[in-house]
Amino acid sequence: MEDFTLEKQELEDIRRRKQELMEDIQRLKDEIAEVTSEIENLGSTEERKNMQRNKQVAMGRKKFNMDPKKGIQFLIENDLLKNTSDDIAQFLYKGEGLNKTAIGDYLGERDDFNIEVLHAFVELHEFTDLNLVQALRQFLWSFRLPGEAQKIDRMMEAFAQRYCRCNPGVFQSTDTCYILSFAIIMLNTSLHNPNVKDKPSVERFISMNRGINDGGDLPEDLLRNLYDSIKNEPFKIPEDDGNDLTHTFFNPDREGWLLKLGGRVKTWKRRWFILTDNCLYYFEYTTDKEPRGIIPLENLSIKEVEDKKPNCFELFIPDNKDQVIKACKTEADGRVVEGKHNFYRISAPTAEEKEEWMNSIKAAISRDPFYDMLAARKKKVSSMKRH
Repeated sequence: MEDFTLEKQELEDIRRRKQELMEDIQRLKDEIAEVTSEIENLGSTEERKNMQRNKQVAMGRKKFNMDPKKGIQFLIENDLLKNTSDDIAQFLYKGEGLNKTAIGDYLGERDDFNIEVLHAFVELHEFTDLNLVQALRQFLWSFRLPGEAQKIDRMMEAFAQRYCRCNPGVFQSTDTCYILSFAIIMLNTSLHNPNVKDKPSVERFISMNRGINDGGDLPEDLLRNLYDSIKNEPFKIPEDDGNDLTHTFFNPDREGWLLKLGGRVKTWKRRWFILTDNCLYYFEYTTDKEPRGIIPLENLSIKEVEDKKPNCFELFIPDNKDQVIKACKTEADGRVVEGKHNFYRISAPTAEEKEEWMNSIKAAISRDPFYDMLAARKKKVSSMKRH
């Protein structure tokens, strides 16, 4: 009887220990499940955070392409970009999803902070042991050069300083580098623009650049090599890689319906005109994404004219009225062709609108800024030489 009682007691102990063990196992399982759930939640939270961040970055890029300053502000406010010139310069230099025209506009601004960003951006380029054409190819591919003379001047000044720091002894001064850089850009246009009939020879290019090295001449071999490099391969100008022409027409100087006289067939057609970036664009409908025609305003003049239609004005080349204006249009079959106009005659709906359009166009007409800046810098160098 005693043995039986003992055996029963041992059996109870075994059952109790088994129960405790099972409870421990269940507790462990619960803890494991809890930890696993926390890990999964952590993973999905991080994933959600990353997805949210990527969405905001994409939105910031889109905003930047439409309005560079607002885009940068949005990225800073959402902690996606530090408010430092170095961080913003890195963002622009990487350029992922950014419109290169917008990059150029932002870098060309004259605010002190934008100028800091410009210099930080230029410092990210490595020009050591590159000749001037190679360095310009790299530099001009990283953004699209804006049309405003002052912006171009600031950017090319920063480029010249950086190139001379990377390649000490190649030029006597940054002014020499600056002048020669413009001469190369203009040479590229002269050699490869089909509208330029008079192609400069290497001898003319050498002659153009005499005396720019602090009064001395640059080595002929250097100039010949630069000439050959441009002749054999033109600069690649980056396309606007943002939202087709949306950025261009986002904030126009002026827009509205006008009548335009045809070039070949002299009929009046109603077109939606947009004035922006020193160009006049016209569309068949306001909803069109691509313009029917583009009229760059460089070197043009504008005057009031009398016609059967009221409130007319005319765009023309002041020195040569028989010359065809540099412009392009899209044919009905989608082909882009050169314009055939010696002048553009336009009629506004009212006298008041005619005055407003003429004033806005006058303000937008500009000469090619390269020639003005090159002349100004050469004048500066020659005056320094005299003193």
